[in-house]
Amino acid sequence: MNFNIRTFKKEDWTSVSKIYAEGIATGIATFETKVPTFDIWDDKFIKKCRLVAEVDKDVVGFAVLSQVSKRAVYKGVAEVTIYIAKNQRGQGIGKQLLDALVIESEKEGFWTLQAGIFAENKVSIQLHKHCGFRVVGIREKIGQRDGIWHDNVLMERRSSKFQ
Repeated sequence: MNFNIRTFKKEDWTSVSKIYAEGIATGIATFETKVPTFDIWDDKFIKKCRLVAEVDKDVVGFAVLSQVSKRAVYKGVAEVTIYIAKNQRGQGIGKQLLDALVIESEKEGFWTLQAGIFAENKVSIQLHKHCGFRVVGIREKIGQRDGIWHDNVLMERRSSKFQ
């Protein structure tokens, strides 16, 4: 399958929001229960390192980073968010998109990427492992979604460029 990875543009929001809605619908991708407005989404994520994957000029996935702390000591640590359109999952797009995000993040000076993934989301956990993340812990029953408690698997990837 041929696909292209490029920087997110505001015009991509309609597609990104639909992909995010598909992730929300799984019940194991996020504690969110509705898609935010663009402004809320835009404020949540770091302006750099925003990528989308396209197939035939249609956005089929996105990967972004969010700040984990405002403290200067953590300026090189970010949390990964990645979603792939339902009809494109299992095609290798997620791996290439996450690998590209890692490369972009290193160019921007991020030395550690982390992810908090629902324990039930085995596919996402495997994807992150394939991209060099490791499990560093489990936050048991950290939050509820639709009245169901969920564990969150904490994963991180330390860049070899910053030793």
